[in-house]
Amino acid sequence: MIRPRYIPVVLKQVLRHGTRSALTVAGVAIAMFLFITVQTLQRSVHAATSVAAGDTTLIVYRANRYCPATSRLPEHYGDRIGRMDGVRSVIPFMITVNNCGAALDVITFRGIPSDHLETLSRTWTTVDGDPRAWSARSDAAILGERLALRRGFRVGDSFTAAGVTVTVAAIIRSSEAQDQNVACVQLPFLQQAAPQGSPGVVTGFAVRVEDPARLEAIAAAIDDAFRHDVEPTQTSPEKSFIAQAGADVVTLVGFTRSLGWGSLVAVLALIANAIVLGVQDRIREHAILQTLGFRRGLIARLILCEGVVLGLVGGLAGTAGAAALVHFGRFTLSNEGLHILVDMDGGTAGLGLAVAAGVGVLAGLVPAWQAGRREIAACFRAV
Repeated sequence: MIRPRYIPVVLKQVLRHGTRSALTVAGVAIAMFLFITVQTLQRSVHAATSVAAGDTTLIVYRANRYCPATSRLPEHYGDRIGRMDGVRSVIPFMITVNNCGAALDVITFRGIPSDHLETLSRTWTTVDGDPRAWSARSDAAILGERLALRRGFRVGDSFTAAGVTVTVAAIIRSSEAQDQNVACVQLPFLQQAAPQGSPGVVTGFAVRVEDPARLEAIAAAIDDAFRHDVEPTQTSPEKSFIAQAGADVVTLVGFTRSLGWGSLVAVLALIANAIVLGVQDRIREHAILQTLGFRRGLIARLILCEGVVLGLVGGLAGTAGAAALVHFGRFTLSNEGLHILVDMDGGTAGLGLAVAAGVGVLAGLVPAWQAGRREIAACFRAV
């Protein structure tokens, strides 16, 4: 846009009115903080609920359930599902939560058979403790790192939630989002300890298929097999199931899109106001610059760069604030025992800075055009 030797001139103009620039940057930072936070929520929801071509996991729940406590399926359903064509493995599980509704801080107990721990742990990395100690005592729990950090749990701690008391045996980090916010316990223990538990009854089944292309077909076959049983099933791909169960959360996050666009409008107005005021105060200076050989096009570009500087500084501050909030807050959107992890990626941060710079250019277009059209004599007469 301009040569590097003109950058000190732009910075000097920004710093000359320190209070005005500081207030503008602060306003931009607040608005961009809101925009980046909204974008992070939307991207997290999209990543958690969009079915990919390589997904191979189906979730089997009872039909017409509205909470894990109302999904009660006989454990022997797993044997019938495992014999179906195209099914690689079946893991029965039981879910108990301390809050079935939409919330940011939910403790979810997941009961799994001890002989399936090795299969599940292939995506785990041990952060603390020893997952093998999980089998040594019936009330042992393996915690996801997100849950442990948010609640401050450590290995050896005991805690009670949803009427279940467990002792932390290990803390793990997983590539699977759902593993990051749960406490895994032994299935027989949870069937006995949970208020709604019962031997031989589970919440659902996690089914791995051999061919991702047959995901929908196998889901339909499972539901057809149990359609006339006492406990009919409802089967769907894991991410589709998350989208259905977390419909309230998805709708709420979608509503925030208007908040993000409103933040952009606020950024545009703030930067434009600051530049207009600055240009009006410097009309005579622009005339002097023209007499020194500065062309009107160069003056217009200097004003545009001033908007970019204000936008980038405010955007950087707002993005850093949003990143800190997401990182240290470790927020998880939960509903019916399913979790959407709120994480910021580099793409979202880059988008925020690009948008801030772009808005700075837009805000400076009109005042830059006005300043670039003024003749020297007109500049002196305007003072």
